[in-house]
Amino acid sequence: MNGMIGILCLIWGFNWVIMKLANTVFPPVLFAGYRFGLGAAVLLAFCVHKRIALPGKKDLKWVIVCGLLQTTYFNIAIQLSLNEISAGLTSVLTYSMPLWLTVMAHFLIPGERLTTQKAIGVIAGTVGLFFTLDAHLGGGLGAFFLALSSGVSWAVSNIIIKRKLVHCDNLQFTTWQMVVGAIGLFLYSFFFEHAESHWGTLPILYILFSGVVGSAFAFVLWFRILSGSEASKASISLLMVPVVGVLSGYVVLNETLKPATISGIACVLAGVWLVNYRKTGRVLEKTE
Repeated sequence: MNGMIGILCLIWGFNWVIMKLANTVFPPVLFAGYRFGLGAAVLLAFCVHKRIALPGKKDLKWVIVCGLLQTTYFNIAIQLSLNEISAGLTSVLTYSMPLWLTVMAHFLIPGERLTTQKAIGVIAGTVGLFFTLDAHLGGGLGAFFLALSSGVSWAVSNIIIKRKLVHCDNLQFTTWQMVVGAIGLFLYSFFFEHAESHWGTLPILYILFSGVVGSAFAFVLWFRILSGSEASKASISLLMVPVVGVLSGYVVLNETLKPATISGIACVLAGVWLVNYRKTGRVLEKTE
């Protein structure tokens, strides 16, 4: 399980670099539509090949809600926030998701208690993100709360998955929530975005990586992780995503890596360790 989480964090972390580059050649929400549209097309092809049925009527409404929350609204909120506040702060607020999810899971998911150790881990990881990304509030409060709401909407979607859809076929759920989400993104872009796209070899590669690897493969992997482990433990591990993003930006985009960033990475690692390990007597054992 930890190996899958590590792969997912590497993919989504590096994808922040891809998104930053793609936003220079595509309208932001339209690029998100291309990304998830391609991801959905790839997954639909697999569904047809494996003859995976459509979601049942009982599950379909929850699939639609998840698609609108964790794909459509989530990405629109991020892209609009980036127009007014820094990418670093947007990332921090987005990846506050584990904090909301851990609190929600305590009340809504049986067996997922908010222990003292788990709470300390979440807080340490979240505080670490502020140091890691050297975040500062440079825009309006509206953009601040919009970015924060992206993390909340993601947390709500994960609660729905754990409560209502954990029995679903992994590929089936991921495919159809992505179809719904991509349609929502294209509709928003059609009505509200008017900038031109600049096509070329690199823009196509941005779409291919984000669509096939960062969306289709990564979301199938995430649903499998979420289905097989505690929601809070799976989500806190995602705090590593913006850390990977910062390091990728340093290597690929020559962005500055400050001492505060290194301190933040240490806090994030400590938070992940605290949440993913439990005490049994005097021995710390890794939980899968």
